[in-house]
Amino acid sequence: MKSNPVIAINHLYKSFGKLEVLKDFNLKLFEGENLVLMGKSGSGKSVMIKCLVGLMEADKGDIKVLGKDISKLKQNELDELRTKIGFLFQGSALYDSMTVRQNLEFPLRRHSHNTEKKTEELVKEALANVGLPDTIDLMPAELSGGMQRRIALARALILKPKIIIYDEPTTGLDPITAKEIILLMMNIQKKYATSSLIITHDVDCARVISNRMILLLEGKDYAEGNFKDLATSKDPKIKAFFK
Repeated sequence: MKSNPVIAINHLYKSFGKLEVLKDFNLKLFEGENLVLMGKSGSGKSVMIKCLVGLMEADKGDIKVLGKDISKLKQNELDELRTKIGFLFQGSALYDSMTVRQNLEFPLRRHSHNTEKKTEELVKEALANVGLPDTIDLMPAELSGGMQRRIALARALILKPKIIIYDEPTTGLDPITAKEIILLMMNIQKKYATSSLIITHDVDCARVISNRMILLLEGKDYAEGNFKDLATSKDPKIKAFFK
């Protein structure tokens, strides 16, 4: 029996003029689950994420995150809720002018009141979690693409979020590094019991990491199930995702 969802999106609609992007889209993410969302480019994945975190207002539907209705939160309440959501951006989005240490300290200084000693401990713990303790004083430009992705993941984790949203976590990485990132994501889920929403085009990533999948097509949650069920579907629209 499943627990209450940590994210519940019900009957979500979003249009831009005559362009209907989301048309009755539904999604539930349960505690401790790795849910993969797959959709073609321009299918509305980014719009859904912006609605989910309150950066964009939906036309219709409701979104609850950790039991709270996004549309009813005041700005300070929304800011507080966002600290419980880690986000791994597609391009890592590290601050180029800051060292690794400063990149990791940034969310701590904005959203917590730790002592310098505690901040240092949290930064070192986050770097140890991603296997890069010796990079603490390096600049992002001195890191490989895979290392940058790991540091970005450390930053996403540093506030101990209950939910992590991964936006194309393996895009632009070579196959070996992509596998390392996937294993790291799985280890983090086990260690911290995080609930993860993973947006990806990478079929191998989806196969390894997903507990459940949703396919976003024509603005709707077109299909839902585990990887094996969807990958062996005879529906041509579903089959197209797994070629």
